[in-house]
Amino acid sequence: MAAAVVLADAPRSPAALAALDPLLGAQGRARVQAALLALAAGWAAAVTPGRATIAVEPAGAAADVAALTPGVRVEPQAGGHPGERVAAAVAAAFDRHGGPVLVAGAGVPRLSPAHAAAALGDLAGGAEASFGPAMDGGWYLTALAAPRPELFDLAAEVWQGPVVMARTLEVAQRLGMEVGLLRMERRLVTAGDARALLADPLTPPAVRAALTA
Repeated sequence: MAAAVVLADAPRSPAALAALDPLLGAQGRARVQAALLALAAGWAAAVTPGRATIAVEPAGAAADVAALTPGVRVEPQAGGHPGERVAAAVAAAFDRHGGPVLVAGAGVPRLSPAHAAAALGDLAGGAEASFGPAMDGGWYLTALAAPRPELFDLAAEVWQGPVVMARTLEVAQRLGMEVGLLRMERRLVTAGDARALLADPLTPPAVRAALTA
């Protein structure tokens, strides 16, 4: 049975949806991040009942996040730059539950059980990993048959740019891994993403309400 881990900034973290500060301000960003966290926790609990974890940054916010995500384990992220934190969260999930493991961020409002089923289907078909590419050049979901920390060993500056997915696939190719790809989805990162999500009739009502409150 699969496990899931969601990596997320706490709603009141300065890093949470930082690019949206001119549009929403600190209070608005916290409101939207809280809505995203609740959705992501619900997704993780639905696709991996009893085996879902939220890995939150900063560490001191774990208790506050737990109040938003009842029934889902919350723990602090470990490691330095994003790749180290992803690898540590993946390793912890494998140690706790075995595999496979689904890894997601909290910034994709339309993340659904169908995405998890497709990713796990890739693994069942023989892939060693499956990725959901995001429109900004990153990824929004990964399914792993084994921990494979090498996949996330990218330079810190790469994680801040638009080529995370491309570089990850290059690593997978170099390792000789068979990889599946899901459909592309939008992450909520920029004001343009916010406008696009408000125009999308499939955006979850909780996110729409948080963006327009």
